[in-house]
Amino acid sequence: MTTDDEPTTTRSVGSSRSRGLPLWAETLVLLGSAVVLALLIKTVLVQAFYIPSVSMEPGLQEDDRILVEKWSGWFGGEPERGDIIVFEDPGGWLIAGEVSEPGNPVSSLMGRIGLLPTGGHLVKRVIGVPGDVIECCDSEGRLTVNGVALDEDAYVLEDKAVRGCRGPMTGNCDWSAGPVPEGTVFVMGDNRGNSADSTVHMCLDGETECVPGDEFVPTDLITGRLWLRVWPFSSFGGVGGTDAFEDVPDRSDDAPEAS
Repeated sequence: MTTDDEPTTTRSVGSSRSRGLPLWAETLVLLGSAVVLALLIKTVLVQAFYIPSVSMEPGLQEDDRILVEKWSGWFGGEPERGDIIVFEDPGGWLIAGEVSEPGNPVSSLMGRIGLLPTGGHLVKRVIGVPGDVIECCDSEGRLTVNGVALDEDAYVLEDKAVRGCRGPMTGNCDWSAGPVPEGTVFVMGDNRGNSADSTVHMCLDGETECVPGDEFVPTDLITGRLWLRVWPFSSFGGVGGTDAFEDVPDRSDDAPEAS
């Protein structure tokens, strides 16, 4: 209990509260947190890319911006037939126009941490998984996988320059590939007449300047599966799957070891 005669002590308001960081330091902390979050998202969840060529028309147009999801791969998922995937160059697949990176240092840095779309990767559709045998083509010009003809009307670009069949860019309608080795996939673009895909890297009869097996993409080079198109905004939304492969039997038990 105190009386009016007893001295009282007062505390300054500032002495009981720790002083905050200077504005410049808070800004650095916020920027650092944003970079760490972007790196975490890029590593674990999604990554932004742009479409560098016309090889996936009509569904994906050149310069479209897309997000690729890594979620299924993070939990042990494997690419499936019909998936549109983004993968690193297995070696000699990319052409000059598809490897260009932003010239602006700031844009380049933002691309590396996942805040801007990047190039230097390929976008194709999975046609064959381990054990599959892909053949071109049946009497109606359709690809077959494990003996089952594919109805690809929903996503393949009709191009009369392709010689009466749905693949490949070389125009050859009499070839087969596989069985697809373990740990790899066989891929093609939807614009069959203008896609430097697995079919371009096959060793066809009579060819000598090729390496057997180069047509298959190792799954450890796959960044992820197409999830969302974010630009142009008029086309914003998910890219639907396909039922073209639903009748194809599984032949993964026949898959040889990758060389």
